[in-house]
Amino acid sequence: MASNQTFSERIRNNRLATSFVLLGTLSAGVIAGSVMTGTVHGAMQQKKNDTSDASPLKIPGMVAEPNQFTKIAKEVGPAVVNINTESLPKQVTNPRNRRGGRRAAPGQGQGDDDQQQNDMQDFFNRFFGGNGQGGDGDDDDDQGGPAGGERHALGSGFIVDPHGYIVTNNHVVDKADRIYVKLTTDPENDPGHPARVIGVDKETDIAVIKIDVPGSLPTVKLGNSDGAQVGDWVLAIGSPFSLSQTVTAGIVSAKNRVDPSGAGSQFQKFIQTDAAINPGNSGGPLLDMSGSVVGVNTAIYTQSMGSVGVGFAVPSNTVINVYNNLISPEHKVVRGSIGISFQPGISSAVSRIYGFAKGGVLVSTVTPGGPAAKAGIKPQDVITAIDGTPVKDGDELVSNVSPRHPGSTARLTYLRDGKENNVTVTIGDRAQTTAAMNGDDSEDDSNPNTPPKSNVAQDKFGMSVQAVPSEILSRLKISGGVMITNIKPGTFADDLPLQKGDIITEVNRHATPTLPEFESTISKLKSGDDVVFVVRPVNSRNGSSFVGGKLP
Repeated sequence: MASNQTFSERIRNNRLATSFVLLGTLSAGVIAGSVMTGTVHGAMQQKKNDTSDASPLKIPGMVAEPNQFTKIAKEVGPAVVNINTESLPKQVTNPRNRRGGRRAAPGQGQGDDDQQQNDMQDFFNRFFGGNGQGGDGDDDDDQGGPAGGERHALGSGFIVDPHGYIVTNNHVVDKADRIYVKLTTDPENDPGHPARVIGVDKETDIAVIKIDVPGSLPTVKLGNSDGAQVGDWVLAIGSPFSLSQTVTAGIVSAKNRVDPSGAGSQFQKFIQTDAAINPGNSGGPLLDMSGSVVGVNTAIYTQSMGSVGVGFAVPSNTVINVYNNLISPEHKVVRGSIGISFQPGISSAVSRIYGFAKGGVLVSTVTPGGPAAKAGIKPQDVITAIDGTPVKDGDELVSNVSPRHPGSTARLTYLRDGKENNVTVTIGDRAQTTAAMNGDDSEDDSNPNTPPKSNVAQDKFGMSVQAVPSEILSRLKISGGVMITNIKPGTFADDLPLQKGDIITEVNRHATPTLPEFESTISKLKSGDDVVFVVRPVNSRNGSSFVGGKLP
């Protein structure tokens, strides 16, 4: 028994010894392997970081011959400006419809101006994402933004006269209280030079502004947009998303484009381009490969507020004609009219029944007392030619008549009951014929019972006023005032929350119970003066409201 125990102990002792030997051997192997691995890794690392065989890179010399895009960008860039606007918060006196809030005044015929303006606003809303931002940048509500503070907007423009005359879009400067133009030579943090509006044309969305700076400014070259062909290369320069002097390239995708819904202005036939145009580009130039301006970038078709390759520019030929009118002493575009309306896009069945399958314009309505009415034109007559030039549709009729000066004459050829007739018509002012067609007879002085009107208010504010009829004074229980009978687009009155039918009882705290007292008060006002009206809306039970602004 003692011998067996000794043997067992001996076996246990041998096992322990063997285990210690194995562990010692393994430990030695691990240490040796680590040393060898470290030595190899160090050698490899030293070899990997050896860059003695690398050659340094060199900045090459500049290309001697820049491409045509580069030449145009350098040549035209200094004449392209950044336009920033500020709109101060305005008190909305009551939720009435405001004429001044519309961006353009399109037309299907030569009448229904109000409906067409709403259609054009929808058109721009679609182009800029359909979220109410019908212009570039910030275009919040009439109170100046979500919190009723100042509203800031951004756009582009280009200098066309070394004395500081700049072309841009009307929707860039519309309703702005302050306008600043930043030149390429201005410091980075400089807001720019104060600008004033020379004139606007809402129907084409074109505006002319001016800055006063010493010296002569760089200008662009105006091209002939009729020469632009589909497929031609074009460049767009502007300030998309506040990124000034951004240049994008594309081609002329199409010409004579209108609002896809058919509700656009009859005076807007766009150049379509796939050059990237984004919010902030509006008012900037579209350039051909000679560096000449062939269009004013105006709108994009998008659902994301960014470019999808469908941009629109007002042709330069249209811009030139509008510009020349806006820098004239009247500072407005005067268009001719014969005082009719017509239905666009009529079916071929109508043209066959009325006997003008080869072309013509079927008269829908005739403005009472207007040029066409005085010449004997009646509804359902078909106008086929003007001064011997055939007109195949309403667009050709408007294109022929609108450039003519009011007071000039034209010979109309028309069909009545299938028989051809000729008559001489005196061209009228489209603004007046449109107002008359919309039921505004304030320009008709032939009625001896019409209250006297004020020409001073028209010249000073752009609105027509007259003495308030006695029955209205009695109904409203007021002692006197003057009634607004018409407001011209693009004027001081148009930018205020005023509308036809409003009664003005005070101007700058001076009571104006009669027309002579009203004229006497406003005749003392000059450019830059604050003007505050106390207004009593005819159809409001909320009493008087206060409307004011700075006289331009």
